[in-house]
Amino acid sequence: MRVSPDLTRIGGETRSSRALFVVPFAIILAVTLTDLTTPPSVHLGPFLIAAPAITASFAGAGGTAVVGALAVGAQVVIGASQGGLMTANHQAQIVALIVISGLVTSFRYATDRHRRRLSQVRSVAVAAQEVLLRPLPERIGELMIASLYLAADEEAQIGGDLYAAVRTERATRLVIGDVRGKGLAAIGDAAVLIGAFRGSAYRNLSLPGIAAHMGSAMCWNWRHIADDERNYLESFVTAVVLDVYDDGPVTGMVNCGHPPPLLLHRGEIATLDVGEPAVPLGLEVPKERDYQVETFRFEYGDLLVLHTDGVVEARDDVGAFYPLRERLAVWRGGGPQALVDYLHADLLRHTGGVVNDDAAIVVIARCP
Repeated sequence: MRVSPDLTRIGGETRSSRALFVVPFAIILAVTLTDLTTPPSVHLGPFLIAAPAITASFAGAGGTAVVGALAVGAQVVIGASQGGLMTANHQAQIVALIVISGLVTSFRYATDRHRRRLSQVRSVAVAAQEVLLRPLPERIGELMIASLYLAADEEAQIGGDLYAAVRTERATRLVIGDVRGKGLAAIGDAAVLIGAFRGSAYRNLSLPGIAAHMGSAMCWNWRHIADDERNYLESFVTAVVLDVYDDGPVTGMVNCGHPPPLLLHRGEIATLDVGEPAVPLGLEVPKERDYQVETFRFEYGDLLVLHTDGVVEARDDVGAFYPLRERLAVWRGGGPQALVDYLHADLLRHTGGVVNDDAAIVVIARCP
């Protein structure tokens, strides 16, 4: 969902709109020829205003001004050919055409200026969002990674869901999480959690240690947030933190109230819901002993699917949830990116192209 400013303009007009100039030119030519061949008592000159008005709908201020000038010139030719250029009627038509063409050109200039500013704002927003939620690398350590992020808010690339990956001394560490709520407040909370996760990479904390560190960061942030009306006691983040170790097909996991990952192993699908999940991050000041590491095998050829509840809680037009496990069962196979592309298309097909909550998917494969 990248926002790309539409700035491919020459003189204010897009290349695709050049062919449309045939329409105002045809109007000017048709009105002029018709008025020259009809009796002087018939005045079609007022129809010339349609030319700059139509031009303003697809061209820039420069193109609109040019067409307006041509329309005024055509009105002058009509008046001169009929011998009534100095009459009050023709002069009034010329003045009216000049004034209206000027107004239309001014409005078009203001619109173009607003669009340029909006494009700049969008570009800054895109850059800021990409800093907060950096794209996951396609390859890190022994892992191949593909990811998908669908934001519920229009014109946004991120929301309250998050993911990140870093390298530690002997493993690749990943996190996927979901901040309660959505909108700007959720984006801020997600940024705090991602910052705590990335900032701890050099410390080589244990999985319980990193979970406690992120939970403490969220508690501190909510207790010292500037918005006094916000009740931090009702805020929390669900998350799964993984260590995919380099020295064997074993992966460690700490689940903090998050939907469990799914493991695709030799055509079978397993839900990694072993053990009792810890409480979500931020509900209380945590300690390392509050978190228990669960281990499972993650072999070459396996695929690990991490997701947020925005995926499994996405509804169709009759209110049915998205059946992630069932859709994975009918997938024909491939690598992480192929699976992400499949789930992306299938999820949008299920929801009719619109998601009502932020949704994130990360697919991991171990490859030598």
